[in-house]
Amino acid sequence: MKAHLLFVNQDFDFGAELPSNHEDLVQDLELSALLQTMSGGDPYLYDVALRVMLRGLDGREAIRYRQAVLADCMAEPDVVRSMYAVATAALDDRRSVWGLSSRFPRSILAGAVGQLEALVARLQELRKIADDHGARFRSAGFAALFSSLQQDLDDEYFQTVNRHLRQLRFRGGIMLSAQLGRDNSGVAHVLRAPNGAKVGWKERLGLGPRSGYSFTIPPRDEAGAEALADLANRGINLVADAAARSAEHISSYFTMLCGELGFYVGCLNLGDRLAALGQRVSFPEPHPPTPHVRRSSQLCDTSLVLQSQTPVIGNDLDADGKPLVIITGANSGGKSTFLRSVGIAQIMMQCGMFVTAESYHASLSGRIFTHFVRQEDTTMTSGRLDEELQRVSAIADQIRPGCLVLFNESFSSTNEREGSEIGRHVVEALLDAGIAVGFVTHQYTLAASFSERRPESTLFLRAERGPDGQRSYRLIEAEPLPTSFGTDLYDQIGGWLDARPPVEASAGGTDDGRVAGMAARHADARTG
Repeated sequence: MKAHLLFVNQDFDFGAELPSNHEDLVQDLELSALLQTMSGGDPYLYDVALRVMLRGLDGREAIRYRQAVLADCMAEPDVVRSMYAVATAALDDRRSVWGLSSRFPRSILAGAVGQLEALVARLQELRKIADDHGARFRSAGFAALFSSLQQDLDDEYFQTVNRHLRQLRFRGGIMLSAQLGRDNSGVAHVLRAPNGAKVGWKERLGLGPRSGYSFTIPPRDEAGAEALADLANRGINLVADAAARSAEHISSYFTMLCGELGFYVGCLNLGDRLAALGQRVSFPEPHPPTPHVRRSSQLCDTSLVLQSQTPVIGNDLDADGKPLVIITGANSGGKSTFLRSVGIAQIMMQCGMFVTAESYHASLSGRIFTHFVRQEDTTMTSGRLDEELQRVSAIADQIRPGCLVLFNESFSSTNEREGSEIGRHVVEALLDAGIAVGFVTHQYTLAASFSERRPESTLFLRAERGPDGQRSYRLIEAEPLPTSFGTDLYDQIGGWLDARPPVEASAGGTDDGRVAGMAARHADARTG
């Protein structure tokens, strides 16, 4: 039997390595908040969600297969959670039974039989769920799962298995046959099924004819007891191995079922939380890698939705046919948030999940890479520009046509002329290689260069700013401006400073002097 809830005809390999850039994705896209919500504090579910999300699918039908399974889960959440509870209980039962680690066949057999009895009981629970609720599920994944439970695990199967397990307890003793070797030693030991014949009371008392020959080991004959135990172990060795293999086979089924159902339980946890926050979700529509498609309606940053105390503003996007999206505009206007929302939505789409948007259409990406600004290296082993270029080099070593790269304030650690020139060459090389790019920047020279060089393939978005400097956190389609309105922040800080008595900043640096310096640094945030 197979679970096959994540793939049509193969198991998900939960032991495979994560993508080499998984730590960057988690950090830059702030995926921890999303993963924590999916796991509900369970480390196992956290790991399952991480592995499934970051090893996305590259086929439209495979994505739709998972979406259909998830739609069933969202329609019947109690049934799915019950199945997951059965799977986890089966693994707990397996861990609570001892014996398989023993080197004695009889102990191995006893442990295997104990595990099989517990596992078969859990299979019966799954079969009952399939009988009671299977007709309400519509997806191909659940239809195949319930069909296998009902056909492979019918009543006759359980009767047969339970009968064999009772026999393997050997409550009536062990029957085996053997032959004499050339040196009169026992060879060819074979365990025999009990013949079921009952010994009459006269024979048990020694008053009637014997049905067979027998002898009794004296209570103090330790050597005889050891020899008899050795005979029994030889006879049951193959049976013990077969029973242990059977227990392992059924355990592996529950392990896979637990992992695959665990991903969908995580999706249910996330969906419940988003619904409680009033956030709308929808299933995205995947498109082939070419031609380039990327459009959405009311797309939100899922991680921000989970962490924000207020409703999150969604944004629309229409970048069909434009593999480069450059985002400019006012400081603190929602540019980085929008970039994260695109990255998270792409990951969620390609692992078969819903997205936090009214609609989302996008081409499939081979892999997703992020290059976000980092804090200064406190060890001073390298400058920020060195570190940025090293990360670009690492991406270049792994990237291939059809991937997506998201840059956030990259190459801003040097002056605008040099940073813009570096950024332009990097982006043009990626576009020439058939790679889609999203780029948030304050560097007007960089943004303007693509307005001149690649206007047909570039979409320019700008963070909206009201006449009074207020941010709406919406992005509009507009050409870049030679300023990011850093003076708005200066005015906010300066207004606070003006409300206090003037002080003289000493060389030692008073508190007010440090604040004044901070205000000056914020004022210098203007570009162009």
